[in-house]
Amino acid sequence: MAVKLEALSSFLSYLLIGISLVEANLRCYDTGNFTVNSTYAKNRDLILSSLLPNVSAKGGFLTESVGQNSSKVYGLGMCRGDSTPDGCYTCLNSSIHDLIASCPNQKVALSWGGDPPCIARYSNRPFVGILELEPTDAGYNTGNIPSNLTEFDTVWERLMDSVARKASNGSSALKYATGEAYFDVFLKIYALMQCTPDLSDKDCDSCLRQSVAYYESCCHGKQGGYVQKPNCWFRWDLYTFYLSNASTTASTLSPPPSPASPPPLQSVNTTLTKRERGRSSQTLVIIVVPIVIFGAVIVILAAAFLLKRIKKTKPDDQNNKNHVESLQFNFNVVRVATENFADANLLGRGGFGSVYKGKLEDGRKVAIKRLSGNSAQGEQEFKNEVMLLAKLQHRNLVRLHGFSMEQRERVLIYEFLPNSSLDKFIFDPVKRLQLNWEKRYKIIEGIARGLLYLHEDSQYRIVHRDLKAANILLDEEMNPKISDFGMAKLFVVDQTQTDTSKIAGTFGYMAPEYACHGQYSVKSDVYAFGVLVLEIITGQKINSFSNEAGESLLIHAWRNWNDGAAFEVVDPILRDGSRSEIMRCIHLGLLSVQENISHRPTMASVILILSSYSISLPVPSRPAFVMNSTTVTATMSKSSSISNQSKTEAIQFSVNEASISELDPR
Repeated sequence: MAVKLEALSSFLSYLLIGISLVEANLRCYDTGNFTVNSTYAKNRDLILSSLLPNVSAKGGFLTESVGQNSSKVYGLGMCRGDSTPDGCYTCLNSSIHDLIASCPNQKVALSWGGDPPCIARYSNRPFVGILELEPTDAGYNTGNIPSNLTEFDTVWERLMDSVARKASNGSSALKYATGEAYFDVFLKIYALMQCTPDLSDKDCDSCLRQSVAYYESCCHGKQGGYVQKPNCWFRWDLYTFYLSNASTTASTLSPPPSPASPPPLQSVNTTLTKRERGRSSQTLVIIVVPIVIFGAVIVILAAAFLLKRIKKTKPDDQNNKNHVESLQFNFNVVRVATENFADANLLGRGGFGSVYKGKLEDGRKVAIKRLSGNSAQGEQEFKNEVMLLAKLQHRNLVRLHGFSMEQRERVLIYEFLPNSSLDKFIFDPVKRLQLNWEKRYKIIEGIARGLLYLHEDSQYRIVHRDLKAANILLDEEMNPKISDFGMAKLFVVDQTQTDTSKIAGTFGYMAPEYACHGQYSVKSDVYAFGVLVLEIITGQKINSFSNEAGESLLIHAWRNWNDGAAFEVVDPILRDGSRSEIMRCIHLGLLSVQENISHRPTMASVILILSSYSISLPVPSRPAFVMNSTTVTATMSKSSSISNQSKTEAIQFSVNEASISELDPR
């Protein structure tokens, strides 16, 4: 990724800035008042005075209650996870005094104060363990993102998802996490999230993701900001604003590119603008000595260079060799397991080989894929393929147990999944009755999580390239597992797109930029995911659907959605399912098949959409044109790396309806 001068300038500017909130953010609820000398007033003062010394002593979080019946007061205090004991005490002391002064007789009040912030609240009703999403306080920096916003959003969304998951999976004592992600060598994104630990993991995750969604709706494109709710807060910026703690910090999501020579330092003042419901607050910008930060930049660049050198020397060839050998099966073992590839054990056959049911000597049931003899892979290429598959470990991916390779035989041994593939259910008039909406929604979510792992969460970035109903296998509990990585392509960390002159895959699921121009990326998988979602909802197959108007399934679904009749395309057996979930999934499917790849969501965004109903979704435009012919010849203009001349080459491809794909070397 090219390093932009304005990005460097912005990064250095942020190193020269410290932001400190000088005004507490208060909410005095209009839910009833109390008199100054009442029992409730005394209990309120008592519980606030109790919170002050005890929150820090209890690890930064405490809930208490005082009184009886209508005079009972509930209180809560929490400090940010990186606060020192003294800092926690100071913040709460200031917040409590502000509460008493600003809300003299309100029965319910809340304060977010200090930097780092803390929460102090009291109420006449119990709230411990209850998710509350309002009121909301938010702020953002006045500067804009100085680089490509689309690429920045991808890195940003991935980081927010990672930190939200880590924070929500915290303990009953602390739900707090921070994380970092490089956008380029001079721009690094920092994020912090925290929930009150009385929340369940699910409610914490919901609170944080809705905070992220709120920020995106109010402040998208700004250089940092925050959102605070009664049960959680999150903040992000382009400089380190928190104290690092290895036990609570999410690992950096991607290494920086190679460092480049920085331009002269510039000092830029940035203010934090309040964006909330009818309220604004001031900020104080503190300028730090530039020469100190310049030294810090040199240290960062040196560290990045050393990390890159270390990373190059990290792989242990001997360990990899041993791992490959541990996965290798003798071909005779495979013969015995399949009863010499008996027809009775045949599970499926395609253009690139056959799959058999087998049973190993240790009793494990397996699915054995025997590649056809015309596979073009060499020995080392096949082993590399095996190594990649063996390292992919996720509950929504089919697991590879091993392989066998003797002479021209190439065999892959997978876990056996008794319910076969998704297409055997949703397109079958009888079996489809077994898949109610709850099960189909779980399948959609599982496929999304598997793709997110391939695209972002594994140690590789992988584009599957052949996602379809036949390649989604189902376990005993109908959990989905993505299979068949024969056409998958491995991307380097910062690579976003590539092209090929050899196009293979299944029509209907192919993104238009891939089918017509040979260009593919993670957004190509998103397109196929969108098609799959619409197939699951409608029960119709993308390549065989045609209505009276001759429309494709995608156009048919979009037209009905656009006319306010989206429920007309839903499989009739799903009519008792959650209408809001079904409609949201149709909307998501249509967004995923947009012709413009920048308009398709990332898989991190898909997970966020599936887990939060407060996120506003854009209106999808008409889906990309879907080709219905079985064989197409397209042309692709491909720029030569040697000269500026371009050449046009013919690309031929044909439908691959088989569930077994050729294992192309990467």
